[in-house]
Amino acid sequence: MTVKVPPTNTALGVHEPDDGDEGRRQRGLAIAALVPIQRNRLGYQIPSQSGDGSYVVNLDDDPFCSCPDFAERLEPCKHIYATSYALQRETHGWKGFKATYQDAETPEENGGNMTAPEPKSYWQIYNLAQVNEQEMLGILLRDLCDTVPTPPTEGRGKGRPPLHLSDMIFACALKVYFEKSGRRNEGNLRNAAKAGLLEKYPSFTTVYRYMENPALTPILHKLIEESSRPLASIETDFAMDSSGFSTSVHDRWFDDKWGSGKKQKQAHARYLKCHLTCGVKTNIITSAIITDADSHDGQHLPEMVRATAKTFEVREVMGDKAYLSAANLRLVSDVGATPLIPFRSNSKARYNEGRNKDSDEATIWNLCFHYFNLHQEEFKARYHKRSNVESTFSAVKAKFGGRLLSKRHTAQVNEVLLKLLCHNICVLIKAFYELGVRAEFKPGSDEWLSLAA
Repeated sequence: MTVKVPPTNTALGVHEPDDGDEGRRQRGLAIAALVPIQRNRLGYQIPSQSGDGSYVVNLDDDPFCSCPDFAERLEPCKHIYATSYALQRETHGWKGFKATYQDAETPEENGGNMTAPEPKSYWQIYNLAQVNEQEMLGILLRDLCDTVPTPPTEGRGKGRPPLHLSDMIFACALKVYFEKSGRRNEGNLRNAAKAGLLEKYPSFTTVYRYMENPALTPILHKLIEESSRPLASIETDFAMDSSGFSTSVHDRWFDDKWGSGKKQKQAHARYLKCHLTCGVKTNIITSAIITDADSHDGQHLPEMVRATAKTFEVREVMGDKAYLSAANLRLVSDVGATPLIPFRSNSKARYNEGRNKDSDEATIWNLCFHYFNLHQEEFKARYHKRSNVESTFSAVKAKFGGRLLSKRHTAQVNEVLLKLLCHNICVLIKAFYELGVRAEFKPGSDEWLSLAA
């Protein structure tokens, strides 16, 4: 039995289905977001999505493109639409770029000029991002995974060559995005391979094996940080918190009832604790740490703040009382940011007396302590932005599930990180429609090879 796979609109190459102007406009949006368009003496130069040369586009009175599609039809192609959208974004900023292919006028309807009305409401932007999310996620995720180099194969001996690491990360992310078991997800992998997003789709057992590989964990951490980079010029204020992801693994009832002389308690499912930092404007996740359920929040603030400060200009950091300590306040101040962490009811001012007192920590503690107590209204107005981290956790769990399907601990950690990575890709898609942000990912440096080894 032959299953007919519906055509997928991409901006990947010449083997695309002819799905009319609507499909060409959609691919034009993807090209404008992902491909640099340069001006030359003939007009504008757009690299071919097949990787073979480039095309020349001219948007004068009669739009023209040197691609085979335009030569055959003499109608606007995806390259003409892409150039128009890119020019509109550069000329009018993000407000002029909010419109999409569904509302754009054709050159004939607008006297030869390609323009698009801006959306009327937030819901129009939301609808566009949701309707086109699956296609654009494949493109962005593929580009992001391509930044991961494949480790050298010398010295591996005979046998079947390993699959590309970037393909396996893509396959694992697709499994988490669709919330399917490995077997039920094979159809999605076959469709991705037919669309050119995978060189060869792996079996479900191979996906399981890679998700259980501890070497994948640091790579996923790096990908989460890289996926937040396109919004570095937008986010300046950040909030952090933690939340649990439940598993299907339970504590043994015998251990809970009889083990080690501990107080009896009801057997319960184990869960992992996810600590993350996110921007308060777009809810992009900038850093994350996965620990066991008993890990205290405050000890992870330094690592997350440093990771965020490598890419972003951090101005404010918000966290609840679990993050309150003189060392954390000082570290946030050292990166040039203002710590907005509420004090406990029994907190007191500190003095610089005594041999073991750190004068800098005491000074910062006192400044924050007096600001919190003497400017309550102003503090609350700024601290209120911390609620965005709660919204981020809610969005991740609502969309990708708050329960982990993996059985082993390493696979569970990687599954949580893949959920956060998919969330970031979805945030970039919404930012593309709302802010005109173009996500460009550069190939990884030699640092990636040490992570992928």
